[in-house]
Amino acid sequence: MNLLPRLPLADGIDAFVDWLKNAEGLFTGITAVIRFIVDQLSSGLSAIPELVFILLITALAFFATKRKIGLPIFTFFGLLLIQNLGYWNDMLLTLSLVLTSAGVSVIFGVPIGIWMAKNKTTENVITPILDFMQTMPAFVYLIPAVVFFGIGMVPGVIASVIFAMPPTVRLTNLGIRQVSTELIEAADAFGSTPFQKLYKVQLPMAKKTIMAGVNQSIMLALSMVVIASMIGASGLGTKVYYAVGRNDAGGGFEAGIALVIVAIILDRLTQSFNKQKGIV
Repeated sequence: MNLLPRLPLADGIDAFVDWLKNAEGLFTGITAVIRFIVDQLSSGLSAIPELVFILLITALAFFATKRKIGLPIFTFFGLLLIQNLGYWNDMLLTLSLVLTSAGVSVIFGVPIGIWMAKNKTTENVITPILDFMQTMPAFVYLIPAVVFFGIGMVPGVIASVIFAMPPTVRLTNLGIRQVSTELIEAADAFGSTPFQKLYKVQLPMAKKTIMAGVNQSIMLALSMVVIASMIGASGLGTKVYYAVGRNDAGGGFEAGIALVIVAIILDRLTQSFNKQKGIV
């Protein structure tokens, strides 16, 4: 027996969601933009012949790792395996969803992180929101995504953006705040404007920390895109979801291997870019 009357929290949330539905035009516009981006990205990747795509990504891995052969060999044979198993088109669609989600997370996450680093009040307000975003179970994000954006790839992207953005925001804030005060004072002494100080000193010095956040956002976006297969986001996640429903261990393992290959390639490439020489 409850000591106090039950709070109408669920009713309040439902009422808030119903009120947000009045902005249907806004959600329709967002849906159109995201669908256009994913479709164009997927079409562009699909237009590249499979062998050419494999060779291009292998070459990218080769130069990104400063001509080391470990990652290029893994990339070549990993992508070749995905093509051989028949998951190529699903892999490209998953990659399109991940790149779109991660791109949006970075576009919004980095400026928010900069804002937090510049304003203590903003940091105090946004930090609890980031805590909420990171601790909320991933499946919960699917509910409002479906309510506002329906079924398909768009709600999957929206849920992935919300789930993946916090690391970029946090590490951008952390990286800028960790820049040496001596460098900031030197920039001020030379008469740098706030924008010059940010663009030429703070962001280059915080590059490694920011890129670590971007890397984590990409990995989280990939994991959320897989979960979003439950609401119609196509790709490798759909194959895993179907395999679970059919108790198909072999098919699920194949799709899972394809996801692991994509995840390792994305992770190692972003880490390699972070190791490139910069103003540090």
